[in-house]
Amino acid sequence: MTRFTTPLALRPQLAADVPQAAMVLAAGFGKRMRPLTATRPKPLVEVGGVTLLDRALDRLAAAGVACAVVNVHYFAGQIEAHLAGRTAPKVTVSDERAALLETGGGVAKALPLLAADPFYVINSDNLWVDGSVDTLHLVAQRWDAAVMDALLLLVPLARASGYDGRGDFAMSPVGQLRRRAEHRVAPYVFSGVQLLSKRLFHGEPVEPFSMWRVWDKALASGRLFGVVHGGLWFHVGTPASVGATETLLAAG
Repeated sequence: MTRFTTPLALRPQLAADVPQAAMVLAAGFGKRMRPLTATRPKPLVEVGGVTLLDRALDRLAAAGVACAVVNVHYFAGQIEAHLAGRTAPKVTVSDERAALLETGGGVAKALPLLAADPFYVINSDNLWVDGSVDTLHLVAQRWDAAVMDALLLLVPLARASGYDGRGDFAMSPVGQLRRRAEHRVAPYVFSGVQLLSKRLFHGEPVEPFSMWRVWDKALASGRLFGVVHGGLWFHVGTPASVGATETLLAAG
């Protein structure tokens, strides 16, 4: 059963309920994307004429998510100026100018700004095309607070466009995840889209740390789960991957 603590007044009238808050991770340096990121932050790199950041926020708006938090550090002023023109979702900035907090630390800092539990977290350098079901609705439908602290959207390694690693996770028939064994290949790649419970961050200080720190806690308690994405997915991590992704999107 899906369980949310979002105030009813914030919920859109949709066929399937979705959490009303999300965080888009947009603070990193984007070093692998140089020279494109020499004068702008990676989230403002365009793919097919649309910035990576807008693609993520547009997905949230289309799914009916009311509020989003975007963290900023590198070229923070450019991102803030860009966001000033958006009306949906309503965007709040989590300012990391003083110190870049990495993925997990960035979420820990932003928790007071996130008005829903659970909430989405989206990496701004991943782009997806829905399968037969809206992706964010699919993740929400699979959420079960009784057994999960984190639910990750996964992509089969064979369909992970632009990804050059060995995979991240194996998954049981009920969706419970196991971390890839050292020197092995895992069948699934983390897509950059996840649904998290705030309790996963209880006791975590606001300091630089990777998302793996809280994922490992969920793994240890058997509360890290996955759901497989049925559409297309692209990791846009280098200048070459921009053109490659545009070509694949144009081809349908």
